[in-house]
Amino acid sequence: QVQLVESGGGLVQAGGSLRVSCAASGRTFRLYAMGWFRQAPGKEREFVAAITWSGGVSYYADSVKGRFTISKDNTKNTVFLQMNSLKPEDTAVYYCAAGSKYYSPIIYPWQYDYWGQGTQVTVSS
Repeated sequence: QVQLVESGGGLVQAGGSLRVSCAASGRTFRLYAMGWFRQAPGKEREFVAAITWSGGVSYYADSVKGRFTISKDNTKNTVFLQMNSLKPEDTAVYYCAAGSKYYSPIIYPWQYDYWGQGTQVTVSS
């Protein structure tokens, strides 16, 4: 019903910036929340940031507050994650997720119904 495609990942030096994008297609009118999660090798998938479909409310993990910004372009059904002051520990596969249920907070993986394939973000020291 909903397809998510991430883009914008790559290799960046510590302290640098990167913006990843997530384009949603299909029955997007049913969506309530869009989020970003990340997973490093050998580690659990963790919440990064999320935003309501309307763009009215945003959530951030403590580890990225002040550095990352999530935003949404409603005309293109695209969510962006601007990542500044990147650190080596930010290295992970970043996954875009979408949820249709109305709930709060929107910070847990199990709360999302659709997932993208992920985009690799590597931060070198």
